[in-house]
Amino acid sequence: MALNSLKDVYVDQLQDIYSACKQSIEATTKLGQAASDDKLGKALAAGSAGIAEGMEKLEQIASDHGFDPNGEFCKGMEGLVKEAHAHALDEQFGSDEARDAMIITQYLRMVHYALAGYGITVVYANKLGLDGDAALLQQCYDQTQDGHESMMGIAREGVGAA
Repeated sequence: MALNSLKDVYVDQLQDIYSACKQSIEATTKLGQAASDDKLGKALAAGSAGIAEGMEKLEQIASDHGFDPNGEFCKGMEGLVKEAHAHALDEQFGSDEARDAMIITQYLRMVHYALAGYGITVVYANKLGLDGDAALLQQCYDQTQDGHESMMGIAREGVGAA
């Protein structure tokens, strides 16, 4: 698809976020299963549920505008997922605390990608006068930001404290 307008860029970025979500949901679930800290595991399970909710909102927007949310493959998230596997799931650790710290690190890298995608699409939806889209995307952004803050709190309060 040629990117000839802001609307074209907007659709492209929505497809990118959707692809990123598809790739990150499985990795997030696996990170949660690998976590030794119960609070961390629950937070990652909530993160997976949040990603699924975001995907539903993206599917709704795509349906409303008549495009396929699967029209893009996000190579950025592909790399982040590979990093999560290499550094948090496949790596050998000397302690559960070290693994949990790396799980948080890798998860937050994926979250930051999502924040950038949701944040800019909120801006573009507003510029295009797509108030309904902007509201849904803002919900996704806010939920992702809440997940970021929750994970940072777990890192500050619990990981490595033992």
